[in-house]
Amino acid sequence: MKFLRQTYESFRFAWQALRSNLLRTTLSLLGVTIGIFAIIAVFTIVDSLERNIKDSLAGIGDRVMYIQKWPWGFGGGEYQWWKYFQRPEPSLTEFKFLEERLENAEAVVAMDFRGQVTVKNGNNSLQSLIQGTSLDYNKISNVPVEKGRYFSQQEIDASRNVALIGADVAETLFPEQDPVGKEFKLNGLKYIVIGVQERKGESLVNFGGNPDKKCLIPIGAFAKMYHSVYPSIDIAVKGLETDEGLLEAESEVRGLLRARRGLKPMQEDNFALNRPEAAAQAISGLFAVLTIAGWVIGSFSILVGGFGIANIMFVSVKERTNIIGIQKSLGAKNYSILFQFLFEAVFLSLIGGGVGILLVYLLSFIKLGSLEIILSPANIMLGLGVSSIIGTISGILPALVAARMDPVIAIRSK
Repeated sequence: MKFLRQTYESFRFAWQALRSNLLRTTLSLLGVTIGIFAIIAVFTIVDSLERNIKDSLAGIGDRVMYIQKWPWGFGGGEYQWWKYFQRPEPSLTEFKFLEERLENAEAVVAMDFRGQVTVKNGNNSLQSLIQGTSLDYNKISNVPVEKGRYFSQQEIDASRNVALIGADVAETLFPEQDPVGKEFKLNGLKYIVIGVQERKGESLVNFGGNPDKKCLIPIGAFAKMYHSVYPSIDIAVKGLETDEGLLEAESEVRGLLRARRGLKPMQEDNFALNRPEAAAQAISGLFAVLTIAGWVIGSFSILVGGFGIANIMFVSVKERTNIIGIQKSLGAKNYSILFQFLFEAVFLSLIGGGVGILLVYLLSFIKLGSLEIILSPANIMLGLGVSSIIGTISGILPALVAARMDPVIAIRSK
């Protein structure tokens, strides 16, 4: 009960100090507000970016490696493009070779892409991304079918002109209609819609293209249209759940592909085994740098704000010296006076930090393209925690000065 009464008295004194010196208090707390805003804004944007990009990376598969000509350039050092340029392209024959022989794989998939291809239905048309795939594509990537169905084995084997289309393609080519079973033209050829994907929405980084504007077709049908000019594909291998780190799958793929291409033991690989984890690690490193930058920028403002709060508290102690003397003469303990001024400092700092967090929350309503900014509870707690620490550090010395005053001298002061 006594503690609650002291807390109430401390809160009342802090509120009176805030109201009586509103301009001085506001200017002093501005540093804390700006500092907390800078730190929490950077943390919130970084978290939102990281979440968005990791969701995009999840779309290209978990426990998946990609066999390609070019390695993903996320490592340090010089990118030796002139050496990679001379490598052979992965081919459909190599895909079939691996599909038949790989044992440490849940799925082996062939895929290829062509962007900005016009698809038509009557007077309706759209610039679409065409992706040729083999049967097991839905095992390495999320392909939620809202209407219709996925490809059958017979359709893939026979390279039939069938398509699984995205939500935007369906709405544009077949407005207010059920597209399943209807025809449209792709590259001058007739294709039948067998399914429509659920709307996924555009992400910040669309690995593999915007799924809502994509048309999936059998890899054989894709090859008949495009591989006479550029007969190359990407091969994706999904490892088994028991294969930790895909070590067994990677070793088996490397051995089979080296043998297929006739590489000698001392020759280096003429293909790249790319993993989404490499992209995730590179992105995490970039975000770590941004996070440090946010702390550095915010720390300067918080430092200024801390000195401002300390200045307010020293002035407050001087203005209330007589009251402190009266309180002590009536039996107030040193810790009670200490707590009173320390609480006031923390309270003022929390106001500054709360305003900074409020500004970040308002920032989350601003539309930044496909990036959705979300202020997480963890970042709110971080902002309030930092504010409390700054208030405690800034207020401890003035509170000690007030607590150690001699009551007789304090009462006599004016």
